[in-house]
Amino acid sequence: MTKKQLSITLSKLKVFSSPKIRLEQYPTDSNIAAEVIWFADLCKDIEGKVIADLGAGTGILGIGCLIMGAKKIIFVENDKDAIKVLKENLNELELENYEILNEDVSNFDQKVDTVIQNPPFGTKEKHMDRIFLHKAMNVAKTIYSFHKAETKDFIDKYIHESTFHATHYFEFEFPLKKSMEQHKKKVEKIKVGCWRIIKS
Repeated sequence: MTKKQLSITLSKLKVFSSPKIRLEQYPTDSNIAAEVIWFADLCKDIEGKVIADLGAGTGILGIGCLIMGAKKIIFVENDKDAIKVLKENLNELELENYEILNEDVSNFDQKVDTVIQNPPFGTKEKHMDRIFLHKAMNVAKTIYSFHKAETKDFIDKYIHESTFHATHYFEFEFPLKKSMEQHKKKVEKIKVGCWRIIKS
């Protein structure tokens, strides 16, 4: 599968029908998801690996990894409505080799090869992004994590003070489609970074 084919496949997945503002449920753009997953596969972080998709939502990141040959994906998501859509997406593509855990990320303790995550940015519940990053560092040696670009200094400092280091950083114009009452524009773009982080 080419990167473009991966992006097209991911673009057809169902997203949140009634996104919850408290959980910051914004769909990950399919082009951006494909870009990061394709790069992760080139780095040999996907194929044959056990991967956790923390705060999986409707599953775009983990599903992309399954398509690219992951050995197993563990979807960790605490919202039952999101899990319902996630299951529909998995069934639609007839995918196998996955586990779905309906629990808070803080309770997840299985060791995996790679974590891929687009956590809440911490705008509604403070430091939620840090909680996800801390958990990822506890369970994996390789991490792909999305965060608001404006928090780059904070994220870089947090990584620097850990036993991990960042090998790559990508920055994207992340399209947020109008899905909640407070949204004024049809599509608002925010700068989002994705870090590749590995155990030092």
